[in-house]
Amino acid sequence: MDLMTIKDPSFLKGLSNKELEELSQDIRKFLIERLSSTGGHIGPNLGVVELTIALHKCFDSPKDKIIWDVGHQSYVHKILTGRASQFDTLRQYKGLCGFPKMAESEHDVWETGHSSTSLSAAMGMAIARDLKKENSFVIPIIGDGALTGGMALEALNHIGHEKKNMIVILNDNEMSIAPNVGALHNVLGKLRTAGKYHWVKDELELFLKKIPAVGGKLASTAERLKDSLKYLFVSGMFFEEMGFTYLGPVDGHDFESLFENLSYAKKTEGPVLLHVITKKGKGYRPAENDTIGTWHGTGPYKIETGDFVKPLNVPPAWSKLVSETVRRLAREDERIVAITPAMPVGSKLEGFASEFPERMYDVGIAEQHAATVAAGLATQNMKPFLAIYSTFLQRAYDQVVHDICRQNLNVFIGIDRAGLVGADGETHQGVFDIAFLRHVPNLVLMMPKDENEGQHMVYTAIKYDDGPIAMRFPRGNGIGVPMDEKLNTIPIGTWEVLKKGSDAAILTFGTTIPMAMKAASILEKKGISIKVINARFIKPLDEKMLLGLFNESLPILTIEEAVLQGGFGSAVLEFAHEKGYHQVEIERMGIPDHFIEHGSVDKLLEEIGMTTGDVVDRMSNLVGKKQKRA
Repeated sequence: MDLMTIKDPSFLKGLSNKELEELSQDIRKFLIERLSSTGGHIGPNLGVVELTIALHKCFDSPKDKIIWDVGHQSYVHKILTGRASQFDTLRQYKGLCGFPKMAESEHDVWETGHSSTSLSAAMGMAIARDLKKENSFVIPIIGDGALTGGMALEALNHIGHEKKNMIVILNDNEMSIAPNVGALHNVLGKLRTAGKYHWVKDELELFLKKIPAVGGKLASTAERLKDSLKYLFVSGMFFEEMGFTYLGPVDGHDFESLFENLSYAKKTEGPVLLHVITKKGKGYRPAENDTIGTWHGTGPYKIETGDFVKPLNVPPAWSKLVSETVRRLAREDERIVAITPAMPVGSKLEGFASEFPERMYDVGIAEQHAATVAAGLATQNMKPFLAIYSTFLQRAYDQVVHDICRQNLNVFIGIDRAGLVGADGETHQGVFDIAFLRHVPNLVLMMPKDENEGQHMVYTAIKYDDGPIAMRFPRGNGIGVPMDEKLNTIPIGTWEVLKKGSDAAILTFGTTIPMAMKAASILEKKGISIKVINARFIKPLDEKMLLGLFNESLPILTIEEAVLQGGFGSAVLEFAHEKGYHQVEIERMGIPDHFIEHGSVDKLLEEIGMTTGDVVDRMSNLVGKKQKRA
């Protein structure tokens, strides 16, 4: 079938199962070919082809609300809702988003990027439907990994209590990004092997009611009998106890089975949980054989071999540099324990886990729990390293404030993917952490200029015993600087002058330092002397150096790949105000007050006015203002 001709899912209604199977093959072939060029979340999408088709055949989107948890498995949904022609632009600047996006289609009824939100959103939609006296289905699709998130369990509890009509699809592929962990995962394992029981339960009740004379009495005890059958046919019936009618497990690649169970679910009153077993990466052998999450989301790859297309001889990835430095230090310090909320592969902790399995804890998609586990470890004189993406640290904000910083505990937080991340877009841009961490007492916050300084910062963090300390580092690779053999601590709250200058100063850190240095070099040729400072400690500020700049009356430009409101530049302004330097010219450059969508980092920086040319213009204007006043 020509997928480019699809306008909406209505065409599915008239297709036979055989035709649907052919469509499934066409979609898999399309995804494998297109994603080999653009990259993307191939494993999750290959696993939900039949499930997505079945949902759109059985329900009427957008009247019926199909809600994708996390959203990285929505590519098939996008194809069936008329967006196949846009896949050449997937995750590119101004192109097709890799997650559901309301602006793209009326069929995208909920925007996601973080896990475990679908059930709560579905509950809100179901409440609204009932209050408005509308007639529609609400169908959230949540993975077995996302189901371990605390928010999902809170939603299950509420949905089961309220008994709202809802069909929850549990897409169980035994993996989220990495293999799933936890007791709930084990419960699902039992359910997978238990077989289905609801047909037996219902048929027994019907049979009892048909028996003359005694049938009524027996039927009155049917609920008790059904409860007994529940435990006989399916061990550990967790969801039924939560108030759901549990259906399954169902083969998520068998249309006949899917249609049979979805039809039954549509007729059932109250909340239903349909447990669907799928194979992540189905139809492409390299993705099918993946056991650690490598094929969850990828860059470009060679279709024939499955080899990833990567540049040769690149510097080490930041995640690997940090985790391997922690691993090196763990050989000498038995107090070091690594914790990750379901991101051992992304945070490059495989080496640490292999060498120190008893000191490596993947707690699943449970960021709040991860932060407080780290706090608990720290109370016992251990040295926890919490490896977490900036965008996911947002979910553990209260725990960082209440459990880590308030108790002034020695937790080292490695903030991965800090700054713009590019293709994953607005849900994953790590641009808020400075603003939401800078005002928290007791916390030290820093970011290195390169990988060599990065390894020294990791050493500094491990050796720091005066409270919590966090290090931001970007997505991608280092810049290829020589690495020192011996590790040293960096004095807390000290900055570094990278280039001397007498006309103005740039204060920046991390990924924007090369931009500042290049701009300063261009301005030097124009006769403008710019001092460039590596403001590697975002908190505490280097107050001594700042006072020196103020006393020189140097105009200052702060640059940060983070939101301006409440950020590093705000800290410099606040300090100048507190110390009475009201006449010092201070300007800020950073992320403006709106969410930044997907695209290459260079394109995004250009869009928001954060390029070398922009720095040159801003500094020229600052120096010009100073000269006019003089």
